[in-house]
Amino acid sequence: MTFPNQPDKHTNESILKAGDIVSYRAHLGRMPGLHSPQGALFCLERGLPRRMRWRVPVRKAGSMNADLHETKRTKTPVAILTNFGGGAPIVAELAEELVVMGLRKLILMTWGGTLQPDLEPGHIVVCNRAIRDDGTSYHYLPPGKYVDADAALVEKIASAVQSRGGETSTGVTWTTDAPYRETRAEVEQYQSEGVKVVEMESSGLFTIGQVRGVQTASVVVVMDSLASFEWKAPKQLGGIMRSLELVYQAAIDVLGGS
Repeated sequence: MTFPNQPDKHTNESILKAGDIVSYRAHLGRMPGLHSPQGALFCLERGLPRRMRWRVPVRKAGSMNADLHETKRTKTPVAILTNFGGGAPIVAELAEELVVMGLRKLILMTWGGTLQPDLEPGHIVVCNRAIRDDGTSYHYLPPGKYVDADAALVEKIASAVQSRGGETSTGVTWTTDAPYRETRAEVEQYQSEGVKVVEMESSGLFTIGQVRGVQTASVVVVMDSLASFEWKAPKQLGGIMRSLELVYQAAIDVLGGS
C-alpha cells in the first residue's frame, strides 16, 4: 500500500508542527483548562460524558477542535474528547497536540461493523493492530499493511473491560477512510484473515503512538455487520449503548489509575 505523492515523505521534516499550534493557542489564551492529565479518551459517542456524569463526575475543560472534559474524582485526571467528528485525520491531529501537552496514554472508543459472523451487536473488540486503509498513516510511516497498538495498554484495557463484565475479544481492525466504499472483495479477504471489525480511526491513533513514542489502544463496540456481504443494521441499540457505557468506565479506570 502506498499513498502520498512523495512515497518517502515520512522521512522529511514538517514545516508546521503540533507544538506550533499548541504554543499559538497558549499565546491567544485559548488553552483548555486541564490539570496535567497523563491520559486521554477519544469518545465518539458524544453524549456519554454528560449521560455518565453521575457515575463518572466530569467538568468542562474547554475545546481544541474537540470538546474537552476532565474527570473530577479519579486518582489522576483523565481528559475526555468528544464532538470532533470522526476519521483518522482528526484523531491523529488531536493526538499530536495532546502529546505536545504532555499526555502519554491515548485510548479511542468507537463503534464499528463486524466482519465475522459470530460477533453480535454490543460485542467489544479491543484492537491490537490496524490495517492501514487510511491516508493519514502514510504521511508518517513507510508503506505497510499494519500498524500496532501498544501491547501493554491493550492488555490493561481488555482486562478492565472484562472485570466490568464486558463480552470482549482482542484482534485486528480494518481502518478505512471511505465507509461507503467497503467492497465485497475486501470483506472476503479480511474475513478470511480473521480481521474482526471495520472503523475509521484506529490506524491514525496507532501511528501517532508509534511515531511519538506514546501508548495507544482502541476499543470498538460492534454495531452493524458486513459479515454476510450485505449491510445489516442492529434491530435495537440498548445492548450497544450498555457496552459503550461499560467501555467508557473501563477506559477511565485504566487512564485514571484506579
